[in-house]
Amino acid sequence: MRIAESELIINPDGSVFHLHLRPEELADNVILVGDPGRVDMIAEYLSDKEFRHCSREFVSVTGRYNGERITVLSTGIGCDNIDIVMNELDALANIDFVTREPKPEKRSLNILRIGTSGAIQPEIPLGSFVFSEISVGMDGLMNWYADRDKVALADYEQAFYEQVHWAKHLPDPYFVAAGEEMCKRFRDCSIPGMTISASGFYGPQGRVLRMPLAMPDMVAEFEKYSHNGRKITNFEMEGSAIAGIARHLGHNAGTICCIIAQRHAQDSNPDYKAQVRKLIELCLERLTLRLP
Repeated sequence: MRIAESELIINPDGSVFHLHLRPEELADNVILVGDPGRVDMIAEYLSDKEFRHCSREFVSVTGRYNGERITVLSTGIGCDNIDIVMNELDALANIDFVTREPKPEKRSLNILRIGTSGAIQPEIPLGSFVFSEISVGMDGLMNWYADRDKVALADYEQAFYEQVHWAKHLPDPYFVAAGEEMCKRFRDCSIPGMTISASGFYGPQGRVLRMPLAMPDMVAEFEKYSHNGRKITNFEMEGSAIAGIARHLGHNAGTICCIIAQRHAQDSNPDYKAQVRKLIELCLERLTLRLP
């Protein structure tokens, strides 16, 4: 099946349309960050850096850590950007840019998002690291793709509708598990999480400035939700799309975040860079660790 020029746009230099990466520039290990400035922070730890590309909010570097090749890429904010990033990463890995046909042998990427987050549960302290073993998409993105139920956790979704007074006009939420191999890498050094990926920072995360909310008790209801012994732990804005698209396309993905806000305690730590740097160091070690 040849993919038309209108569906997969390839730049004159052979790079994919938005990311401006060429297939040979993509490593098997990929770190995603929202902030373009964080790419350079992570790149400080890499040796043998091959390039630095910048296109809109998409900044990328490929180098090595512990001998393992790693691509670091910024996504900007939101699941809509993740739809671009994940599809173009998969295209770089699994579509022949000359013939425009899917490759017969599929390449699986290890994709880890490193981000910041706000905790919902009172026992999760500022500065802690939460790995999203389950991501909860409030953005509606996966509902645009066929067979979303094959990657979704139906029992968690049903329990959510039973326990949370979800407004009918909002997108249907979806629950997706992170890649099991990625979970193993972080299970002993982080808090296991069930993380809301919100479609915005203010209203969709229950923040009130000058506009009232459609669901004023949303955060309190999220805090009370429980299924199979798991509770919703934190908010962020990209992990569900990463987990959902990765599951569809056969990649091993996960999200880990540093907690910089405590929604229950109404507290925050805006001076969080030192903790994020510790998280980056942990992630580089764990991502390049050879599992038995």
